[in-house]
Amino acid sequence: MMQNMKFEVTGTFMIGDEWHPYRKVIEAPNEVQAKERTFAVIGSKHRLKRRYITVNAVTPVNGE
Repeated sequence: MMQNMKFEVTGTFMIGDEWHPYRKVIEAPNEVQAKERTFAVIGSKHRLKRRYITVNAVTPVNGE
C-alpha cells in the first residue's frame, strides 16, 4: 500500500458571483488524488460543481 503524503492545495471557488481563495492541506498518495479530494471536499461542503472550483497549485508539504 502506498504511503499518503500531505499536499497543500490552493485555488479559488465561486460563491454567488464572487471567487473566494482557499488553501487546504490534503492527505493523498499523489498530486492527482490530492486534487480530486479537494474537489470532493469543497464541492460537498459548499454544494458546488467542479466548474466552480479551480486548483491553482498542488505542492507537497515536507515534515509532519
